[in-house]
Amino acid sequence: MSDEPELETGVESAPAEQPIAPDTPGAKLRAAREARGMSIQDIATRTRIAQRQLEAIENDDYAALPGIPYAVGFARAYARTVGMDEVAIAADVRHAVNQSDLGANRYEAFEPADPARVPSRMLAWTAALIAIVVVAGFALWRTQLLTPPTGEEIAKQEEAPPSRGGPATAAPARPVDQTVTFTAVDDVWLRIYDEAGERLKDGLMKKGEVFTLPADARNPMILTGRPQALAVAVGGKAIAPLGAADRTIADVPVSATALLARAASTQAPAALPAAGGRPAPRRAAPGAATGGESPASADEAQPSAPAQVTTGTAAPAD
Repeated sequence: MSDEPELETGVESAPAEQPIAPDTPGAKLRAAREARGMSIQDIATRTRIAQRQLEAIENDDYAALPGIPYAVGFARAYARTVGMDEVAIAADVRHAVNQSDLGANRYEAFEPADPARVPSRMLAWTAALIAIVVVAGFALWRTQLLTPPTGEEIAKQEEAPPSRGGPATAAPARPVDQTVTFTAVDDVWLRIYDEAGERLKDGLMKKGEVFTLPADARNPMILTGRPQALAVAVGGKAIAPLGAADRTIADVPVSATALLARAASTQAPAALPAAGGRPAPRRAAPGAATGGESPASADEAQPSAPAQVTTGTAAPAD
């Protein structure tokens, strides 16, 4: 009779009734989930991880997962969802995997990431394509920004836009084309340089070769020994040779302004006889020639014209 109370006392103090704390990562995650009243399907919905893979995490069955990075990443996403320390869970899972057959047979050389946050392959390719388009567009814009405007673009910008609603005005004059071109009529050596000494063209030009002077050249000049072998034009208008045949010329300006001024100066003497000519009294030399003088001597005696005239009138009286 006295032994029965002792048996009951032993039964009541048995340690089997005390709860056992989970010690594996999967058991810790399962306990945290159940404490929050969540199902395994709830975790799958929030983490976008397959339910079978979450069950493998809870059962510490890492061999059922694709690899070590997935095991660690799934565990971190699971821990973050149930409010646990994901860094500590990831360390526990990594330690457990290394102790298992999966860790002994596989070696991962990179740090595992959270698969739930890894973008899909299509999204990655789309992002790469967008980045390439943006970089190409920026490069094109930068190139256009740094490229100096051409002469035609400057002329178009200087044209005044037509007024609307105001009185009719004359259309603006078209800009004069001042492109300077050099065409080799024969093989010729030349050197074209600017005021800073930079060579714009240097060497032998073959027959038929054409060189166009840059529009932004600063006070360009030419050096050549055969000016007659070059056909120079400004805006398609031919310019007279820059020098005598087979005579070396140097430091001769060849800008559009200088060549047009040169053309105007060479044409001016030819226009003077048509505009003025010799005065009428100087053309009366044949009258003096009747007195026995040659036309040449009559022209030379123009300063004493009155005396010659007197001599010419006295001759018939004799």
